[in-house]
Amino acid sequence: MNVLIVEDEKNLSDEIARFLKSEGYLCEQTFRGVDASEKIAVNLYDFVLLDLGLPDYDGLDLIREARSSGSDTAYIIITARGAVEDKVTGLDLGADDYLAKPFALPELASRLYAVARRKFKISNNEITVGDFSFDSHSRRITHKGSEITVTKKEFDLLNYLILNKNKVLTRHQLYEHIWGNILDDQYDSNFIDVHIKNLRKKLNEFGETPWLETVRGIGYKIKL
Repeated sequence: MNVLIVEDEKNLSDEIARFLKSEGYLCEQTFRGVDASEKIAVNLYDFVLLDLGLPDYDGLDLIREARSSGSDTAYIIITARGAVEDKVTGLDLGADDYLAKPFALPELASRLYAVARRKFKISNNEITVGDFSFDSHSRRITHKGSEITVTKKEFDLLNYLILNKNKVLTRHQLYEHIWGNILDDQYDSNFIDVHIKNLRKKLNEFGETPWLETVRGIGYKIKL
């Protein structure tokens, strides 16, 4: 999943980015509120980790902007501010969680996972689709007990479709959430089609996949 880290303490931002990348997240960093505002307006993020005490911006205003535009990005506030009113205001504006500095990085990972479970309405780690089982925590795909080998990106692509089941995702959305933000002149929609074709081939060796639908001219969806 795609994460934007908005934190003006560069060492902390770098530490968070290294850790989350090791956990399989895509990370982009920015150190000023004005830059974050621009990025959030044009890019798709699953999470924004947001420091409230930015030198040029009140972090709460970023949440206001996002919610007024209808964004469903999950916001987790990370700040040294201890005032109760800051926490309450952030949550009232639509922040999804609040983490006070200093914090342990494994706790941050746990908070991200918990928010994702709420966002995508996941009741347990394992999701069953037809005769296939997908475990997002262990990153395993099985068919009637037999494990299926896929690449990391193939798993990420299929997992993101499953999390957004019954929702059509465009090729551009899938690219941004799995491979990160791109410039329009670098984008090649065929890249996603090739990965879906490879996934279907691997899965169909074990069982049929009518639930993995191509929406002509738009993208793909998992129909459950």
